[in-house]
Amino acid sequence: MTTHTNKTGPDSSNSVQPQSQSAISVYQQLRGHLAVLKLDAAAEALPQVLATAGEQEWSMAHTLEHLLSIEVDATEARRLAGRLRFACLPTPATLDGFDYDAAPGVDRALIRELGTCAYLESATNVLLIGPPGTGKTHLAVGLAHAAVHAGYRTYVTTAADLAARCHKAAIEGRWSTCMRFFAGPTLLVIDELGYLPLPAEAASAPFQVVAQRYLKTSVVITTNRSVAEWGEVLGDTTVAAAMLDRLLHRSVVLKLDGDSYRLRDHHARTQNQRTATA
Repeated sequence: MTTHTNKTGPDSSNSVQPQSQSAISVYQQLRGHLAVLKLDAAAEALPQVLATAGEQEWSMAHTLEHLLSIEVDATEARRLAGRLRFACLPTPATLDGFDYDAAPGVDRALIRELGTCAYLESATNVLLIGPPGTGKTHLAVGLAHAAVHAGYRTYVTTAADLAARCHKAAIEGRWSTCMRFFAGPTLLVIDELGYLPLPAEAASAPFQVVAQRYLKTSVVITTNRSVAEWGEVLGDTTVAAAMLDRLLHRSVVLKLDGDSYRLRDHHARTQNQRTATA
């Protein structure tokens, strides 16, 4: 009885292996290129993208576009996270969350327009004036939030902190560095001007910062004091006039009125407690 053995010739035994090794080599090279270019998100997604491309028979262009879109999304997310860290937003307030019913005098169309960030392109300033608790800080932070998400470098501070930092920088011989820092962001929000008295030696700091940014970048200021009282706030009517002259040259002024939302919440909670007790 003759035994027949199935044999494969040299060509058939090696027909799959070289192709497989070549594919592995190309894949490794591609991963290496992505790593050298620091395209980490694309490198991580590469196996799944290639598998999906094979299953759905994507073209080379479609596959490449999909792979790069993953990297672009990851890059944008990192940049947004960086801008949010730098901005130092004090609250998560947004323009969409503003209570217009509690501030009937606020022009909704104007706020929507400011929310597009078009005013930043013309270095227009925004002044929010009104008593405490009327939503000035909410709107200011909302504008900052919109600017950050639109891709603009933004920084939020209080007038007292800005004055203190500038004064410390002057003492330590870092005045120019401090001015460059506050001149850098496309949008600078200065909250609570007039809430706390500014030390005489630091009162001119807001003017210096505004002068550095004049006609170049935008400033949003919230204050509980009318513009006629800024001389008292800054301790110098001449400095106040010069600062207002620069701010108002190209600006939007919003005057907010009404009861404090904090007091409204307090009264509402008190009434609810009384109702529950009754």
